[in-house]
Amino acid sequence: MGNVNLLAVFLGALAFFVIGALWYGPLFGKTWKDLIGYDGDKLPYPASKNPMPVIMGLAFLLELLVALMLGHNIARTDPPPWVIMMMATGFGAVIMTPALGIHYLFQQRPGKLFAIDAGYFVVGMAAMGGVFVAFA
Repeated sequence: MGNVNLLAVFLGALAFFVIGALWYGPLFGKTWKDLIGYDGDKLPYPASKNPMPVIMGLAFLLELLVALMLGHNIARTDPPPWVIMMMATGFGAVIMTPALGIHYLFQQRPGKLFAIDAGYFVVGMAAMGGVFVAFA
């Protein structure tokens, strides 16, 4: 078993975070806000009292946790680059996306919102995988 590459973990989480900034900003930000009912002033449901820097910081910490798990799996198996990409994208496509889908089914959220959020997980995880391949 190899050691977890902590630089790749940090940079992989950072890549995921940057994809999120693009995904929920210029790419799908307006549609996403419309789908969640954000009118530019307030959300249609009681929102967290946490300031945005706290929310962003916690999101990054959670992305670090995902990256650490991926890094652990890579260190345990020492896979070739194409398998790293399969693992990373697979996390997004067949673990994170179905979990999100189950959650959205019970919340009766729109399919278009699911597609935006699930797409972020798959593309973000692929970006994370790319970082791990670069540092393999």
